[in-house]
Order: sequence, then C-alpha cells, then structure tokens
Amino acid sequence: MAWMTYISHWFEQDDWYEGLQRATMSQVRQVGLLAAGCQPWNKDVCAANGDRFAYCATLAIYIYQLDHRYNEFKLHAIMSEHKKTITAISWCPHNPDLIASGSSDNLVIIWNVVEQKVTAKLDNTKGIPACLSWCWNTDDAIAFISHKGPLFIWTISGQDNGVSVHKDAHSFISDVCIFRWHTQKKGKVVFGHIDGSISLFQPGNKNQKHVLRPESLEGTDEEDPITALEWDPLSTDYLLVANLHYGIRLVDCESLNCITTFNFPSTAASVQCLAWVASAPGMFITGDSQVGVLRIWNVSRTTPIDNFKLKKTGFHCLHVLNSPPKKKFSVQIPTKHLYTSSTSEAVPPPSLTQNQAFSLPPGHVVCCFLDGGVGLYDMGAKKWDFLMDLGHMETIFDCKFKPDDPNLLATASFDGTIKVWDINTLTAVHTSPGNEGVIFSLSWAPGGLNCIAGATSRNGAFIWDIQKSKMVQRFNEHGKNGIFYIAWSHKDSKRIATCSGDGFCIIRTVDGKVLHKYKHPAAVFGCDWSQNNNSVRIWDYTQDTCINVLSGHTAPVRGLMWNPEIPYLLISGSWDYTIKVWDTREGVCVDTVYDHGADVYGLTCHPSRPFTMASCSRDSTVRLWSLIPLITPLQINILADRCWEEIIGNTDNALEKGTPPLLCGKVSRDIKQEIEKLAGNPRLKKLRWFSECLSTPSGSDNLWNLVSVVKGLDDSLLPQNYCKGIMHLKHLIKFRTSEAQELTTVKMSKFGGGIGAPTKEKRLKEAAEIHLRLGQIQRYCELMVELGEWDKALSVAPGVSVRYWKKLMQRRADQLIQEDKDDVIPYCIAIGDVKKLVNFFISRGQLKEALLVTQAACEGNMQTLHVSTPKGASHADDIYKEDFNELLHSVIKELSEWYFQDGRAVLAACCHLAVDDIELAMAYLIRGNELELAVSVGTVLGESAAPATHYALQLLARKCMMIPMWNLAADLLLMTPDNDLNLVKLCAFYPGCIEEINDLHEKCKLPTVEECMKLAEIARANGNVFETIKYYLLSEEPEKALPIGIDFVKEYISNSNWTLDSIYPVLDLLSYIRTEKLILHTCTEARNELLILCGYVGALLAIRRQYQSIVPALYEYTSQLLKRRVVSVPLNIEHLSEELDAWRACTLANEQLSEESPYTPPSDSQRLVYETLLKRLKEEPLKGFIGPDYVTGSNLPSHSDVHISCLTGLKIQGPVYFLEDGKSTISLNDALMWAKVNPFSPLGTGIRLNPF
Repeated sequence: MAWMTYISHWFEQDDWYEGLQRATMSQVRQVGLLAAGCQPWNKDVCAANGDRFAYCATLAIYIYQLDHRYNEFKLHAIMSEHKKTITAISWCPHNPDLIASGSSDNLVIIWNVVEQKVTAKLDNTKGIPACLSWCWNTDDAIAFISHKGPLFIWTISGQDNGVSVHKDAHSFISDVCIFRWHTQKKGKVVFGHIDGSISLFQPGNKNQKHVLRPESLEGTDEEDPITALEWDPLSTDYLLVANLHYGIRLVDCESLNCITTFNFPSTAASVQCLAWVASAPGMFITGDSQVGVLRIWNVSRTTPIDNFKLKKTGFHCLHVLNSPPKKKFSVQIPTKHLYTSSTSEAVPPPSLTQNQAFSLPPGHVVCCFLDGGVGLYDMGAKKWDFLMDLGHMETIFDCKFKPDDPNLLATASFDGTIKVWDINTLTAVHTSPGNEGVIFSLSWAPGGLNCIAGATSRNGAFIWDIQKSKMVQRFNEHGKNGIFYIAWSHKDSKRIATCSGDGFCIIRTVDGKVLHKYKHPAAVFGCDWSQNNNSVRIWDYTQDTCINVLSGHTAPVRGLMWNPEIPYLLISGSWDYTIKVWDTREGVCVDTVYDHGADVYGLTCHPSRPFTMASCSRDSTVRLWSLIPLITPLQINILADRCWEEIIGNTDNALEKGTPPLLCGKVSRDIKQEIEKLAGNPRLKKLRWFSECLSTPSGSDNLWNLVSVVKGLDDSLLPQNYCKGIMHLKHLIKFRTSEAQELTTVKMSKFGGGIGAPTKEKRLKEAAEIHLRLGQIQRYCELMVELGEWDKALSVAPGVSVRYWKKLMQRRADQLIQEDKDDVIPYCIAIGDVKKLVNFFISRGQLKEALLVTQAACEGNMQTLHVSTPKGASHADDIYKEDFNELLHSVIKELSEWYFQDGRAVLAACCHLAVDDIELAMAYLIRGNELELAVSVGTVLGESAAPATHYALQLLARKCMMIPMWNLAADLLLMTPDNDLNLVKLCAFYPGCIEEINDLHEKCKLPTVEECMKLAEIARANGNVFETIKYYLLSEEPEKALPIGIDFVKEYISNSNWTLDSIYPVLDLLSYIRTEKLILHTCTEARNELLILCGYVGALLAIRRQYQSIVPALYEYTSQLLKRRVVSVPLNIEHLSEELDAWRACTLANEQLSEESPYTPPSDSQRLVYETLLKRLKEEPLKGFIGPDYVTGSNLPSHSDVHISCLTGLKIQGPVYFLEDGKSTISLNDALMWAKVNPFSPLGTGIRLNPF
C-alpha cells in the first residue's frame, strides 16, 4: 500500500518512544469558503474535460468535479502556484488528469488534478505566455505564444524534451490574441490577431499570414480583434471565426473563402466567445459580450435557432463539456410492439422546441461572465446545473460583518466592487455598481441604515445604499490620494473617519462637513504594525511603550484582530500567506494557518459569535474560521455546569500567565445577565445560549429552532428566519403554501408541441380524424402521441378509460424524465405517482423538492389513483399512507447524507430533527465531531436523546484526557449512568503520582491504589479475568494486566466460533494502560501483541461500523506489525490478506448491484470467508452511528497547506491531524474513525490517538 512508504520505519523498532511528541491537530478550523470568481482579462480562462471543469481567478485555478451520487458539481481543488496573473489554462486532450496554465510572470505549469500537485514547471518563457494550448498531435507538449510570436513548443518528457520554436509561426505583423490546433490534422494551427486577420500553418502546405480580414476593414488601419476561433470537428478545413464587431463567419481555410456570415438579431450584439456542440453536428453556441445571452446556431442557418438570456452581464468565455453529467436515476421505456392496431402504443417523437426545424442539444456549457460569475448550463433542460452568480476577481482587502445582522458579510476588493454575502448559504446577495478603482476598506453604517462606506485608491470615499443599489454620497477631501481606512462611528451615526496616504485623518459628517482634520496624531491606540518589518508590536498606550514583539511572520503583517472575548488572543494576517494566533501573555504563536494562497489582508470577528472569524486575501477568497478548539477547556466547563468563576472573568485575571481561558467580553456578560434574571434552574437556557455563542453559523441556529419545536414551542414564538432553513415537517407545507400565496405570478408549463415531416404529419392527422369519427378513441390517442400532440391525446383519453388515461400520463411522464424536463412534474402529481417524481428530483440532486413533494403526499395532498373496491378502500389508503411515510424517511435520509458528506453535520442533524428522529439527529452531530453541541442539544431534549448524550460525554471525557484536564473528564463521566467502567479507564490512564491517583480514585468512588492491588490478587485467585485486569490497571503495577488479558484474548480467538463482542471489552480495557508502563522494555512482547490484536479487532470494528476508508489501512497496519515484530499470536498475514480481499470483493459486489459498470463478482470461497466474518462481527449496538465521520470543512480545499495522508498516500482534503512524529499526517475524519476502533496510533508506537 502507498501509505507504508511513509511510516514503515516505525514498525521495525521497539525503542521508538524517546523524542516523540503528542499527536496534534490545527487549533483554527476552516468552516467556510467564499470562492473567487472567474477573471475577465484573458481569453482561455475556462476549460472542461469529462466530469470536471475549471476556471481561473487571478492567482488560482478552481477545479470542480461531478459528484455522481448527487449529480452536482462540487469544488474539488484550488491550485495555486502562480505569483502573478494567470493568462490561460488548457486541459490535456489525452489525459483528463493533467491541466496546464501560464502566467504573466513568464511561467508555465503542468498540474495533476487528482494529486493536486505540480508535475512540471517551465520558468523564464522568454515572454508572457498570453495564449497556451496542448499540442493535439503529441501527448506531452505545450505550445504558447506572446504578442507577435514566436510560437514556443515545450516538450515535457522524452528524448526531445525542452523548448523549441515553431519554424514558421513567428514575426507576425499584429499581436496574437488566440490560437487553436486542429484536432485531426497533425500540426495544423490557426492564429487570430488583434487586427481581425487570421494566420494558418500546416505542414506541407503554403503558410498563410494575416488573411481573411473582415471586408469592412480592408484598406484601413482599424482593428477588430478576433475573439474566438474553433475548428469544425467534422471537417479538416472549416473554421468558425468571431470578430468583436464584425460577428461570426464560417470560413474554408483551404480556399480562403468565407462560406457563411451569420447575422445577429441586433446590430448592438457582439460575440465574446463561441464553441461547437460535439453532441449535435453542425451546431454551435455563442455568448454575447454586452448582455449574458447564450445563442444556439446551426451552420445551415444564418440566424440563431434559439436565444437564452442567462444573466444581465455579458459573457467572457464558455466551454462545452464533452460528456453530460451522469444521471443517477432513469426510467426504462418498455419495448414497443412491431405491429399497429387500434390499441397499439405509439412511439412518440422527442419533444421539440418552438423552432420546429431543430432540437436543442443535450449539452452542458461552462459559462464565465464579465462580473466573475461562473455556471454550468444544461441546454437541453434549459436550467443551471451549477451557478456561482457573483465572485471577486481580484485581491480582497477588507471584510466586515454587519453589526445588526451578522449573517451578512461585506467584502471590498481591488476589482472595484463591494459584495455582501450570506454566510449561511455562502452566496453573494448584493454587489455595488463597480468602477470605483481599488477599494481598500469598508465600514457598515450603524443600526438599520443598511449602508456601507467605502475607501478607494483614487476616487475618495463613498456611501453605498444597498437597498437602492447606488452611491448616495461621495467624499473627496483627500484629493487623488489613496484612502487606506474608513470607519463609521457606531456611537454617532453621523460621523465617518478616513485616513489617507496624504498623512491626514479626517473626521466628517455623513453629508460631507469636515469636523476635524489632523496629521499623525501622537497617541497610538491599541496596536500598530510596522511598514518595514515582519513583526507585530504590542503597545501599552498608558505608558507609550512597546511591551512585546511577536516574531514569526516572514513577510509584512497587514491584518490584526483582538478576540473580543479572550483578551490575550491576537490574530495576525501576513503577506507570507499565513494567519497566526498569538498568546500575547507569553508572546508565543499557538497556531499557524496556511490555507490562503496569497497575501492575507483583512480579518474580522462575528459580532455575536466571537470565536467565528473571517479573513480575506489576494487569492480572491474569503474564508470562515472557528477558533473554538483554542478554548476547549472553557467550553467543557460550561457543559459540566461549573461555577461562573471558571467561565467568565475580568481582563486582569485572564491576562495572568498560565490562567485557563476565561470569557471577558460583552457577548458572554450579556448571556450571564440574562441567565441570572431567570427563575428556577436556568441550565437548559445556559447551554443553548452559550452553544449559539460558541458555535459556527453553519446551521446551529436552525438546529436550536428545531429543538424548540420538538420541545413544544408555540409557532408564534418562532423567529422570522425559521422558514429560511430546514423546517420541521409539520410546518413545511404551511409555510410553503403561504409563500406561494404571496407570489404575484405563476409560471405555467406548456406541454406538447413538435411535428414530424409535413407529408407524414398530414396523413397521420387525416387517419386520426377518421379513427375519432369511428369511435376508436384509443387509436386516435396513439396517433396523436406519434405526432407529439400529447395534449390532444390526454384530453380525450378518459373516453377510453381512467386506467388508460393514467397509463398514458405515465408514458408521457417517462418520456419527460428521459428528456430531463421539468414538465414531468404536473403529470406525476396528477396521477399521484409520487415515487416517480421523488426519484426524478433525487436524480437531479433536488433533494429539498423531493422532500416537499413527499411531505405533501404524507399530509394527503396527493391523490393516488388506484382502483378501489367496495370493501377495504380505507385499508388501501392506509397502505399508501404507510408507503409515503417510508418514502419520506428515505428522502430525509438522502438529504441528510447530502449535507453530511458536504461537511455540514449540523444541517444533517436538522433534517432528522425535522421528522422527530432524535436518535439519528444526535448520531449525525457525534459523527460530525460536534460533541459539545450534541451534549447541549441532548441535555435540552432530555430522555429521548439520553443514550447519544452519554456517548458524546464519554468522547468528550477522552478529549479532556488530551488537554489534559482529568477532574473535568471525571465530572463528565459522572454525568452518565453506568459509568463505573469508564471511570476505571480514566483512572487507569491517569499519569500522576500515587497521591494524585488516589485523589482521582476517591472522586470516582474507586478503591485506593494499594487496595486495587489486593483486589486484583483476589480476583485472579477466583479466576475472574476481567476483574483481575481491571484492578491491576488501577494498581501500582498495571503491567501485570497485560499478559493476563492478552493470553485470554489469544486463547479465545484460537477457537473457530469466537465473536468480536467476546474479546473487545478486554482489549478496550487493556488499551488504557498508562503509556509509561506500556513502553517498558520488559513489556516489549506484550506491547507488540496488544498493538496487533487491537489493530485486527479495530479492522473488524471498522467493517461493522462501515468505516470503509480505514479498513484496508487497519489490515495493513496489523500485517506489518506481524511481519516486523517478534510475537506469538494466533493470526497470520495470509489469513488477514484473505479476509481483506473477501471484504473488498463482497462490499464492491453490494455497491455494484445498481450500477451498470462491469466488475468481477466474488468467488465462492470469498463469499464463505465474508459470511464467516459477518457472523463473528454480529450487529453494531450503536446502530445510528454506522457510517463514516465527516467533520465541518471536510471538503474545503486549501491553497498552500498541502499534506499527504500516511494512510492513503493522497493529498488530505479538509482538516489535518498530525501524528506523534510531528511529520506524518492523516485526515481528521480518518483519525476520528481510527480512534473509535483502535486506540493506538497508526505509526505502531503504542501512543494513544486522541483526535476528539
């Protein structure tokens, strides 16, 4: 396995413990990402290949990949290596895993998309690679050109590797703006020029330079740049040429003639981009540059077939996907009869567009717009499969949360716009008009004014009214000097301050009256950063002296933020691409974040969630972070209901060195004041309010609203934003009905339409009229279907029978599903075929629509048509009701899993809470490692959530052991019933001196260390193995437990009928032996045997809990220990390999049941091994916890913080967990699953893993 190359050296040594450190993970967690938009400056900045598409912002390439399970594109990677603007990207036509990019710093890079790494790099390209493309006639060559040439060809590998110059393509008169290789004709290439001409080169033919200029330009010096060039995929000589003003031409490059000139509906329209549609010969599409109109063309017509206005802003570039996304669900059309009669089923034609000569192709287009928007448009279904409507295209200098609505975040950018984002949905909801130059800073207006003040590089300052979407005031007192900071007073809403490069700070009123103007005030309030070095300086303004210098950044610091609750916590953002968190008491850096791909500028804190912050960068992204892991002890103090003195303090106490974190800010003080006003036991309110304060915005409000509904809160007390999230299903229909009533327009679907050849149509219509007059209604209907006139057929079908009408409706629905048309919805609803409609929505990834329809059916709004009998009609209704409830829960499960695998465990829990499934809601919180939230919610929900709450408390106690806070861990375990064994494990692992251990024993109501030794000897004499192990572990000589427990397990698994549950409790208890005892040289053999047995049992537990990603690694871990350590256990490598192969084959067989792709079925011997394995495993007692763990941010890519998993050998996506050697890493998801089934590190060192 790939991972063994990283860690195999650990398995060969036994004196490994010295020099190791405790395994760690990042303290600052990325929980949200606002992606950059597509840059509008260069031509070839989007590309597609298979089930991926890519676009580039200024400094990074964004790769989106199709998730086949949910039929949606997700951000897969952000690849950042360029230091200056990316000029072009090109996907390798021979290898879908390779993509090339060029940049204005004379750099060309080849990337491996799967591994997300650079595979080749060419520096110093002798000019900016303004245009770039893979050579179609060779597998490993990239061509690029700058200005007037020459065309360079970089051969990446082989004997001829290196850079060569094209022998003919050089010394052009006009700059090259685009070039294209022919996909079939080897070496044939065409160049488009700024002056409107093209140049053609083909081996063996005469070269043609600067030919085929538009006729209107002949004899003039005017320019009409070529905006697009594309070879006809079905011809060796035909070429589509687009000029910015002249329009589109189809030219013959052999005869140098213009074959067709295409006409636009308006002379104002101009083409920015075009592409052939491979799935429809002779068809191509264009994007207008002024307005986002997508036009469909066919070479046989000079005017468009169809036009779609997709956006208000114009196109920048587009690309057609070679293959459409794979659909998860399809309907099988029954085989048609080969004869016709009055009852034969007709074969309907495909639905056609209003334009009767052409059908729209089933193609998908990657669309990039001039405002940075990016989307994937399905031309056949006329809908967006993916759309990111707005995005910054350049450096983001500042970001601020809206004080009175913290769900809104504003950002200011180099691209001249301010954008406002909803951080719950991570979408842009407002954008300023633009054209302001560089915007360095912004400030929200106080209260409900809904305005933003902005500071620009040369256009002064302004006030933007968001609702009116216009600038309502401008300030020019600084002249043309750049304004670097602007602040709107929140104590006096009429005052705005600005400071500028001219050295002045000006305070003015909102109407422009200058109140104060002063230069360089003497006092420095709060903090200062040096313009010339890489340090952060902390000042005491009362003494006017620097009291600390925080060193660690390797480039200038440009962002600083004090945490409003923890007074010593300072966050800095630097041009070295990092964010650092400092404990200013000690002057040390407690964490460094590497996820940004360029200079970090702005930092801001959420007003009501003080441990959620946002950062912005030159990489054009905004990222959301959680600082909660920095205050874990404090959060657990709240859960353990500790006194206020251990939760809230004053600043002086909190700043003392060594003091545990205490809350000292306004948010926590307000919570305390509100709690003290409450009568009775305020613990439930305390848990909720602190949970809301400490959680990230990703669904926690939604979760607590649902908890209130489950607990019986009156509907009138629900907050206004309740209906915007996941609602309890008893409210879903009511709220959506109310929403529908508020709409003033209703979109009506038009059904039917479509004709065949005119002569055939006429004959069929005459025949149909005759059949109708003869009373043969069914034959008339079938002929209408054959003509595509479904409306006429369906309108008279009840004249045959209701059963026939229903069957005809089902056939129409099946056809529309095959064509992926929204028109299917009314058909399915009319006949009550809810399952078909739900499957249709699920296949398109429209899970919320599926949920809405299913709930409507459960409430009796869908009338299912079935043949009723005089007796038992109500019984039939009950059966359908039961079916709908089953369908409802399956849809909820699907929607929940979609959120969960997207790294949004809280929203996944909301889905189950919406149907009162408290057990699964709690399970998803725990599988997402939202342990503190799970305990808070479970405590409020009470008895129904108790088992899961207790499990979460046990995991939190393990977390406390890592901090370490042993008394707090004991307090948590004492909150659970049947806690004796868990308290034993805690005390067994406690590494204190005898007196401290006895104190903990007393707290946990356990005998003293000395008494435990006596009890162990008594239990051993009585033959009670488990009690013997327990008391030895609690004694002064816990190592005595090892041989007893290991011999018991070895003897048990020597029998053929042993089960997992018979040995796991013993191994689990043994694993809590103190590390310093386990590493004794006298325990070497016992230690190795314990690691092997825990590894094997861990693999079996992982199979039972469906932790598929770590099963192979656990088997390999066990095999390597068997191979490299001297042990005597009844396991062998061949048996392990056999079990793993059987598991793989049989698991793959189950997954492939519904798939079409071929696979090798498991052999009879593999099935037998797997069946034996399942008998040994039995059922998982915690049924709701089956399935992999996904923490928040699991799918968020990082720019520059690249870590390779030692379990898989692949780059880790999402949070990273460092193992004890300080170098080896695994994903946090894998670490959590590993620790739940095998307590010891994957490095084979015997150190416990504790990632909770």
